[in-house]
Amino acid sequence: MSAVSIPAASITGLVLAGGRGQRMGGADKGLQILHGKPLVALVLARLAPQVARVVISANRNCDAYAALGAPWQADVCADTLPDFPGPLAGLLAGLRAARTEWLLTAPCDSPWLPADLAERLGTAALAERADIVTATTTNAEGVVSMHPVFALVRTSLADDLAAYLDAGGRKVRAWYARHTAAEVAFADERAFYNINSLQELAELERA
Repeated sequence: MSAVSIPAASITGLVLAGGRGQRMGGADKGLQILHGKPLVALVLARLAPQVARVVISANRNCDAYAALGAPWQADVCADTLPDFPGPLAGLLAGLRAARTEWLLTAPCDSPWLPADLAERLGTAALAERADIVTATTTNAEGVVSMHPVFALVRTSLADDLAAYLDAGGRKVRAWYARHTAAEVAFADERAFYNINSLQELAELERA
């Protein structure tokens, strides 16, 4: 018998595309092209089938993101806090926009995210009675890496996150540590690869 997971109908997907793109020279990362498609479109194609609805967190070019989200009726939400305070601000916007019990997050520059991300994180959430579940991978040297922006988060935590941000908190892992959290180990490191520079993007395009 397969493990029980949270149904897709109970999960909203959130693509985090609201950053400054500093390591890309200020470019809007989610709109950069890889193999003929914007990065955010590649992420949406992987994430949308796993959830009931998708929201895109964006602070620039919102019309462009809304157009790209059209096949999945993806809404666009902006940070409620000024000055690009980081991924937690995008997470808060997503938690507020969600109409489901859970929110599944992924960054806009991760075009190979796992097709079973929601299923596996949801299974762990139920099995371990966790309010937040994140993904980890282990490299060839045995070093474990946590991927905190690939996460399943209970939407009832929105008020606590707002209070944390209002108090000046910005660290994702520190906020996670305030709650019952679990981790799921994935074998494929490439699934969580994120593209941080225009040079990396060009190299992947040539490959």
